[in-house]
Amino acid sequence: MDAKLVNPFIDAFMTVMPQIGFPTPKRTKVYLQDKNATSLGVVVMVGFTKQMRGNVVYNMNEDTAKFIASTMMMGMPVAEFDAMAQSAISEMSNMLSANAATNLTQMELEVDISTPSLTIGEGFSIKISESQYLTVEMDLGGHKIDIAIAVDRNV
Repeated sequence: MDAKLVNPFIDAFMTVMPQIGFPTPKRTKVYLQDKNATSLGVVVMVGFTKQMRGNVVYNMNEDTAKFIASTMMMGMPVAEFDAMAQSAISEMSNMLSANAATNLTQMELEVDISTPSLTIGEGFSIKISESQYLTVEMDLGGHKIDIAIAVDRNV
């Protein structure tokens, strides 16, 4: 994996989240993982194609997902992770991925993003890559989100 391809995703998170009402995120950990990740409760996977291929996965527990959904819905309480809350999380991943795609375009890479795939459940394994990938752990006002980045230039 080309390290230059990671920064557009981190930059997107650091830029977009405060714009939609969240506290400034903090990067808490960065580490390599092999092939699979374990779901923390709510997982959104977005694929990238064209001059770059791979996946980006936003992985969080349900409380974090409800916090994000509530903030995106102007503070409306979210007691249950229902269809509306799920839609808010999918929209957040769209916004982050589109911003990352714009950042990649500035690096003269033409990319397309897939429709987000949201999955609910704790402890299951998600295949992210055929090899190692980078996970960036972010703190969003005391809520943890893992961003698994498994992308490479399409040769």
